[in-house]
Amino acid sequence: MITLKDLAGLAATYADDLDREVVPLRVGDRMVDTDKEPVLMGVVNLSRDSNYRESIAVDTESALRKARVQAAQGAAIVDIGAESSRASAAAADDETQLRALLPVIEPLAADGIVVSVESYSPAVVAAGLAAGARVLNLTGSNHDEEMFTLAAKHEATVVLCHVLGPHARALDGSDVERDPVPGMLRSFGSRTEAARRLGVTDIAIAPGLGFGFRLDDPRARARYQATALLHSFRLRRLGVPVCHALPHAFDVFEDQFRSGEGFFAVMAHLGGTGVYRTHEVPLVRSVLDAVASFSTDG
Repeated sequence: MITLKDLAGLAATYADDLDREVVPLRVGDRMVDTDKEPVLMGVVNLSRDSNYRESIAVDTESALRKARVQAAQGAAIVDIGAESSRASAAAADDETQLRALLPVIEPLAADGIVVSVESYSPAVVAAGLAAGARVLNLTGSNHDEEMFTLAAKHEATVVLCHVLGPHARALDGSDVERDPVPGMLRSFGSRTEAARRLGVTDIAIAPGLGFGFRLDDPRARARYQATALLHSFRLRRLGVPVCHALPHAFDVFEDQFRSGEGFFAVMAHLGGTGVYRTHEVPLVRSVLDAVASFSTDG
C-alpha cells in the first residue's frame, strides 16, 4: 500500500533531487516547460500485435483518424509505430514498417500534427524523419551514433528509451535491479552526452517501464512499475524531462483497465514526469488537469 508516510520517506531520502530543474523540451515549433505544461504523447499502433486493442489502426485511414482525434483531445505529440515491443510479437522488416508508416506520417505532418516515429531501425527512422516526423522515440541502443546523427540532421527531438540492446524484445529482464535508478543515471548520462556531441539539442529520457521485465506475477510487475514511477524524480538530476509510457496493468484493473493509465498518471506526476505517453489521451489529460487544479501552491 502506498501511504503518505512512504511518500514522505522517499522525499526525505532523496531531498536533493526534488527541486532539480529540467530544460524545456522542443515539441514541434514550441519550447515547452514540461513542469508547467505536461506533454501528452498519444499512441497509434500500426501493428496488430500490439496489446492495447483500442490503439490499433486497421488501415491507413483508421490511423489518420485516430491520430487526428488524439491531437484534438490534447495530444501534443502522436507516436506512430509499426512493430510491437511485446516479447511474443513478430518482427517486422523495414519495408513492411515503412509501407505502413509513411502514408500516415506524411498527411499528419502536413496537418501540422507533431508526429513521433517509434523505431530502433536506422532505415525506418531516416525515412520517417524525412517524411515529416519531428520526434524520434528511440527503442533500442545498438545504432545510437547513426540515430543521433539522423536526429540532428532533421532537428528532431529524441525520446531516449532505456533499452540497452537492439530492441525491447531482446531483453530478458536479467538487468532489472531492485533500485534501477543508479544504472539508469549512468546509461542515460553517457547516451545524452553522446547525443549532444552529435548535435541533438532536445532530449527526454524514458525509463521504459516493463521493457524486458519478466515476472510470472503480473501484480508484482505492476508494483514494480508503480514504485519506479514514484522514484522517477531522481532522474531529473540529468537535467532533461522524464517521459513515461504509462502502464495499464490489465491483471489489476481487469475490465476497467482503460482507467489504469489515469491511475498511474498520478504516480508519474508525483515522480516528476514531464511527458506522458498514453493510449487514453482525454482520461490522462483530465487527471493531470485535476492534479494542477488541486495544487496547494495557489
